[in-house]
Parts: sequence; C-alpha cells; structure tokens
Amino acid sequence: MSSEIYFSSNYRDMCEQHGTGAGFQFEFYCYRCSDTWRSTFEPFRTGQMAGWIGKGVSAAWNLIGGNANTISNAADGLAGQTWGTSRDAAFQRAITNAQSHFNRCARCTQYTCGRCFDPAQGLCHNCAPDTAAEAVAAQHRGLNDAVTERAFKAGQQSGAGYDVSTPRQLVCPQCHTETHGTPFCPGCGFRLAQPVQCTGCRQDVPDGAAFCPSCGTRR
Repeated sequence: MSSEIYFSSNYRDMCEQHGTGAGFQFEFYCYRCSDTWRSTFEPFRTGQMAGWIGKGVSAAWNLIGGNANTISNAADGLAGQTWGTSRDAAFQRAITNAQSHFNRCARCTQYTCGRCFDPAQGLCHNCAPDTAAEAVAAQHRGLNDAVTERAFKAGQQSGAGYDVSTPRQLVCPQCHTETHGTPFCPGCGFRLAQPVQCTGCRQDVPDGAAFCPSCGTRR
C-alpha cells in the first residue's frame, strides 16, 4: 500500500548517485519566506564503492595499458540497481525529520516554518496575518496615501503654468541625446522642435521631404 507523500513540491533533491561523494540529501523550504532546512547527508555506500572501484581499476589498468570500462560499468550498474529504493527510503526519513521543522496550514495546506505559522489557529501568516504587523502596515499605507494625494494636488497646481502647446523633441535628431523637452539640445546645442522651412516660400517642409510641397523648391 502506498503512503501519503508530504512536501511534494517544496523541496530540492541534492542526492548524488555516482562517485565517492554519492549520498542522499534533501533541502526543504518554507512556502512563505523561503527559508530552508537541509536534511543530514546520508552516504550511498554502493555508489561510493562503485566510484572507488572505478578509480582503482582504472588506475591499475592504465599502468598495464588495458581498458577498465567493462569493470567500471558493472560497478555503476550495481549501484543503479539499488539506487531507487535507497533514495526513496532516505527521502522518507528526511520527510520525517522535516515535519518537526515545518507546519502545514489548515487553510491553504502549504508548509511553513515556525516564524510564518500561528500554532494557536493552525494557520500560516498568509492566511492569518499578524494583527499588530497588519495595523502598523495599514498606518504606513494611510500615511503614504495621504502624502501621495497632497503631492498630486501640488503637481496639479504646478501644472497649471506648464506650456502644453509648445512642440518638444525628447531626442535630438542630430546627436540622439535625450533632451527632456528643452528648446536646445544639451549635447550639441541644436535647436529643437522647430520645423524645417522652405528657403523659397518659408512654409514648413515635412521631415524626409526632398522638395517643398508648397512651391517645389529643393531642400
């Protein structure tokens, strides 16, 4: 009979199957603050032995000019046969230990650390925020909203004297410097937002036009 799987998504598998550092280790994290707890490293002896055998045999065969791939592959195959069940057992042990570090919220069912959980209510602080913290945060929101409203009104008063009809170029067409709406380019001094006028009839000539559309004079 299969048992219920806990921590199905809030963990990181740090296990190593092959080599002298083969072993099992898992890192669990709090859904709310992402603080982590890492299980104790458990060596995978079969995988470590396969790594030691592979290194030893390879060194020996290299001295006599042979090929140790067959023996190394056999050792890795032996480790692979027991890897799955050994990892599952180590994972269950890690979960058992992790359950003492995390709490399951009765409302959202997410696992959180002790700092993010209210044991009296059985809820995480996302579902049942701390009352004092919420009150202080609400005070700051109210303060910021009031200041924002006053600043908006001050901006409206200042905007009454802003000339909104004058054409402005935000990028200089000569040197491509950002102008911030100034009448002259701060990079090269080019006079901005002034249409090109025909030398013949003094009418405005559209950008990119080779000839004046009013009198036909070439630009």
